[in-house]
Amino acid sequence: MSVKDYIRERFFPHMWCPGCGHGIVLNNLLRAIEDLGLNKTGIVMVSGIGCSSRISGYVDFHSLHTLHGRALAFATGVKMSRPELNVIVPMGDGDALAIGGNHFIHAARRNIDLTAIVMNNRVYGMTGGQYSPLSGYGTSATTAPYTNIDHGFDIVALAAAAGASFVARTTTYHVMELRNIVKRAITHKGFSVVEVMSQCPTYFGRKNQMGSAVDMMRSYKENTVPLGSKEKQEHPELIERGVFVEKELPEYRAEYDRIIERARKG
Repeated sequence: MSVKDYIRERFFPHMWCPGCGHGIVLNNLLRAIEDLGLNKTGIVMVSGIGCSSRISGYVDFHSLHTLHGRALAFATGVKMSRPELNVIVPMGDGDALAIGGNHFIHAARRNIDLTAIVMNNRVYGMTGGQYSPLSGYGTSATTAPYTNIDHGFDIVALAAAAGASFVARTTTYHVMELRNIVKRAITHKGFSVVEVMSQCPTYFGRKNQMGSAVDMMRSYKENTVPLGSKEKQEHPELIERGVFVEKELPEYRAEYDRIIERARKG
């Protein structure tokens, strides 16, 4: 199958703003799936509400466009009932870590076999540019005109501490890296978290004088380094990219099957 077989062309052109990074995420997600040769009937995409969550409308998979912050809860239900399916959950700042934060940490601790792609554009883009749990200290937003005093979550550290067995970070600039990381995340047996730093020139970029979408993507090139790079030691402010956690742990649905088997024998 080709990438065109995975999209719902009738819903294009998409609704994202010019320069938004989410289209790059969609493109490389579909190319990763194409590389893996997955049958689209074996894929379920579950999303909540927000710019990032609109991805589920553009893919020709089984898809659920659910409640804000509850995508992982719905995805858990799908995986528990149909464990043979590949379940992918695209999320944004709030969907994953504000209203959806509790679902996020518990999905990680259970290590259920889902792939969570968190598009980190550091803002609530669909509802007007409010600050999010990922905006960071000192940034500006429509709800923080005199700057934000909340410190942002570190998605990688949070996911790893909560027990996710695959945790990675990349950006919309590093497209081949994004594609390869997504492939590894999908094939990993356990809860996979991929943070993708994704530009929002319309709100975050404009409010924080970060320039155009090209300027914001250039900043990803200049301000991130591969995991373990010597540059990180010399410049601690740089953000690391790569796979931070990849380990084998008991997967939740498989463990649940063992519980059922014990109950039947008992």
